Amino acid sequence: MTPQETLASRFKEVLLDGKWVANTNYAELLTPITKEQATKKIGSLNTIATLTQHINYYIYGVLQVLQGGDLEIRDAFSFNFPEIETEKQWEHIKLTLLTNAEQFAEQLKNISNKQLESPFVDIKYGSYKRNINGMIEHCYYHLGQIMMLYKLTS
Repeated sequence: MTPQETLASRFKEVLLDGKWVANTNYAELLTPITKEQATKKIGSLNTIATLTQHINYYIYGVLQVLQGGDLEIRDAFSFNFPEIETEKQWEHIKLTLLTNAEQFAEQLKNISNKQLESPFVDIKYGSYKRNINGMIEHCYYHLGQIMMLYKLTS
């Protein structure tokens, strides 16, 4: 397996189809979660909906770079989302995350070895490889939070 295929596989594992590390993935975990559960506020914790949108914000932003665009996302905006009012909106958020994750995994397969080792947008961000691994770790981090919040809202 090439390094690109390995990264794509690890990324898909946490988002779309794996169970090795967390015994679940975003696709499986989010499927039964309702809008009421997703938006339920527990103390000062982020909601499931906010965390789902947060992860998608970063996936989409990095996907744009992988597709040749600019890095337009900013940490300061990564938790700023409009209130979810309907089940249809929540379902759209889940679908958007999974669609972007599929596209992201496909883009990973097309990165050259040279690009994997080259700076991601700016030298201060490290290499593409470092950022992709960071994305995978970031996804697992929030997957754990979502799992706990789901248990608290069930």
